[in-house]
Amino acid sequence: MRKLLLGTAALSLLTSAAWSDTFQATNWMAPAHILNEFPYQQFSKDVAKATDGALQFEVYSSGALVPAPTTMQAISDGVAQLGIVYPPYTPSELPLSNTVNDLAFVAKDDLAAAFAWTELGLTNPKLRAEWSKNGGVFVGGYSTPFYNFICMNEIVSPKDVAGKKVRVAGTAQTEWIQSLKGVPVSVPIADVYSGLERGSIDCTMSDATNLDKGNKFWEVAKTVNTLPMGVVVGATYVFNKDFWIGRTPEQRRILLDEVAVGLARSQVAYHVGVEAALKGSAERGLKVSEPTQEMKDALSAFQASVAKALPAKAVATRGIEDPTDVLNEFVTLEEKWRKLVADVDRTNPDAVAAILKTNLYDKIDPSTFGAD
Repeated sequence: MRKLLLGTAALSLLTSAAWSDTFQATNWMAPAHILNEFPYQQFSKDVAKATDGALQFEVYSSGALVPAPTTMQAISDGVAQLGIVYPPYTPSELPLSNTVNDLAFVAKDDLAAAFAWTELGLTNPKLRAEWSKNGGVFVGGYSTPFYNFICMNEIVSPKDVAGKKVRVAGTAQTEWIQSLKGVPVSVPIADVYSGLERGSIDCTMSDATNLDKGNKFWEVAKTVNTLPMGVVVGATYVFNKDFWIGRTPEQRRILLDEVAVGLARSQVAYHVGVEAALKGSAERGLKVSEPTQEMKDALSAFQASVAKALPAKAVATRGIEDPTDVLNEFVTLEEKWRKLVADVDRTNPDAVAAILKTNLYDKIDPSTFGAD
């Protein structure tokens, strides 16, 4: 019965999309979340204005249309024409994307990582084929800020992690906590607040914006350690293939341009948000501490081991071809983007968007991209 109902709903939405210029965009995060407010709420307004109302997106937030784990399937089925996809929610469907996400644990610059991941997804044939196989067209991605320890008790050295239950988000984070003799726990981020409050988890690995934006961890957590434990990357904009192919080149050009602006705004909001969250946390009485040199050295050694072992491990556990070429390309692209954004004002979304458009999106041909 549930399958029948879902099929009916999908057919209804597909029919609606076929006869209307209003399309469905799904985002499992709250409207005020950085990855919703700028790349979805504002994006939908900007696209409508740029197309004189010819393209309009109705944004379903907080998983109102479909939950996070089924977003990729919903995009493929046409239940949504646009959605935000976090690859670890669909590891079997997006094994290569998840392997790149594992490598993001060794990223050196979150802004550069976001744009390196985006360029890789737009231009690498293997990644493009993976998204296409799943019924989607990847058009842009995000990187979180660096992950920190947000805890009930202070963590500054490796021994402080031993025995602690730490919420993680991904394979590399899981193995990092295990290397410190901690207990990795996988729970949705929406459950972290109550987990810290009840004591079912001792810490979460999260970017600092979760302290005050949406999740409000600073209401229950007592300490923050600023050890930069890599980032995670995801697909901010994945379009349904039929929807994308059905747009005119002129409409695709507008979408590409607005995607670039949306990505820049999101990354700037992350940058500004981290500074505000850490400052606000200290003002609220949370202890914001630096890691010991021992902890820094432990992280550096672990990151080196991740990069070295990842290709063979991905072949063995994810069942994919040797991804060394793709991973090397990500590293090369991150270095490229580190240089490109080295001097940009990271509080200025227009400046960041200009660099992203000039060096990437302006080079995408809207008449051919995603139309294969």
